[in-house]
Amino acid sequence: MLRLSDIILPLDHAPEDLERAVCAKLGIAPAALHRVHMVRRGNDARKKSAIKLVYVLDVEVEDEARILTGFAEDQHVRATPDTSYHFPVMAPADYSGPRPVVIGAGPCGLLAALILAQMGLKPIIVERGKAVRERTKDTWGLWRKGVLDPESNVQYGEGGAGTFSDGKLYSRIKDPRHLGRKVLVEFVKAGAPDDILYEAHPHIGTFRLVTMVMSMRDTIEKLGGEYRFSTRVSGFDVQGEGEDRQLRGLHLADGGYIETSHVIMAVGHSARDTFEVLHEAGVTMEAKPFAIGVRIEHPQSWVDKARFGACAGNEILGAAAYSLSHQCSNGRTVYSFCMCPGGRVVAATSEEGRVVTNGMSQYSRAEFNANSGLVVTIDPGKDYPGGPLAGIAFQRHWEDLAYIAGGSNYQAPGQKVSDLLAGRASSGDFGAVIPSYKPGVHLTDLRECLPDYVIDSIREALPVFGRQVAGYDHPDVIMTGVETRTSSPLRITRGKDLQSLNTRGLYPAGEGAGYAGGILSAAVDGIRVAEALAAELVK
Repeated sequence: MLRLSDIILPLDHAPEDLERAVCAKLGIAPAALHRVHMVRRGNDARKKSAIKLVYVLDVEVEDEARILTGFAEDQHVRATPDTSYHFPVMAPADYSGPRPVVIGAGPCGLLAALILAQMGLKPIIVERGKAVRERTKDTWGLWRKGVLDPESNVQYGEGGAGTFSDGKLYSRIKDPRHLGRKVLVEFVKAGAPDDILYEAHPHIGTFRLVTMVMSMRDTIEKLGGEYRFSTRVSGFDVQGEGEDRQLRGLHLADGGYIETSHVIMAVGHSARDTFEVLHEAGVTMEAKPFAIGVRIEHPQSWVDKARFGACAGNEILGAAAYSLSHQCSNGRTVYSFCMCPGGRVVAATSEEGRVVTNGMSQYSRAEFNANSGLVVTIDPGKDYPGGPLAGIAFQRHWEDLAYIAGGSNYQAPGQKVSDLLAGRASSGDFGAVIPSYKPGVHLTDLRECLPDYVIDSIREALPVFGRQVAGYDHPDVIMTGVETRTSSPLRITRGKDLQSLNTRGLYPAGEGAGYAGGILSAAVDGIRVAEALAAELVK
């Protein structure tokens, strides 16, 4: 087969126009074209009056070798790559060696466990939170009643933080082995919509993620894997010194112990107590940059009109998104983060007496508002010096203040754009934009719960973004604080073998370890780490 990229057609083109475009591109008669398969579909909306669809296609044609020779200088005509997944090792049917342990059942841990199970290694999955159905009930308890379960919430539980998100499945990571394709294929097998295999910016949405995660758990268990929910790791049994440091087991909060020499750490970016335990055990880690800020909300119709003009509402285009960035005069970067079209802002704290925001959408993206993080880069050397755990203390400080500014009842502090730009607190009615955050938003001054340099950076960026997306800086637009969990504040450093630099048998992985950002990149990292671990066990 041949892979054709950059095939561009009008938004309203007829289905048969794809075949005509292929024939015109390759200079062949229609009879020589046997099959067209859509690999990817995106859009080019730079000209709202003439939005285009951009395709990548796999095609079967007569005399493919001749065509490849004729298009040798055209980067948009190539042989179709092999995107199927190939297991690097497989355990023998009578394998009786150590069972690997995966800590965390988010996207990274889920794919790591699936790959290990498919390779015949029967992993044990340890998850501090509950199974996804029970966890969903606890999460809604915070949103509807202001009652937090510190062990079962947006951050902790089966599916990880990605379960309560937009379910975005695209990433900018380099992926020469097409491991992202393996992730998407497994998701579709588990019940995700088929369009994630070809849409340029695929997403699933929370409700579908819940059922998908349950299906993948069932697959892992049928392959010999074992889940242990509501099981928190409280200590790491590390023996030896120097190059002989070796993980030997895990201490559990309930007093139990798991003897194991191979552990994948896939705990996510909010497992702060686990990071502290690892640090006490002498595991090498370092502080890393991340970003903090707010969630900003606009009516989705405003964003659709700003991005798509008269084509707003087109079924193929769906709900419009945006990606914005501005380099400030103070040297910091302000950028949109985790944009959720047609969604809501959600309470995402995992610790009592703190407020954290995040964004979520369903597959339909049909709710009234769009939201995204509006965040500012921070640097450990300048903003939170003091060692690898200093970023956690930094996050907690601003989350504490957000809790107080919101009224000390898990309501979130909010401010209108007009008031932030004018340097005054917000009060009274919300105006044209009604915030979606539950348990509720308390209008105030966000300077009470964010550093001055973050507020100043956002003030500079808002008019800039308003010139790029009409209505972005409308006076009634609501900003809700605080967004502090953009990524892990530390990195658990690892070597080329993907093991901890100083603790054999410990494989840091995913967002929490500082090696991913989002569902797809975390899942891909889970595959890579599972392969490395399996290579150690199956020699």
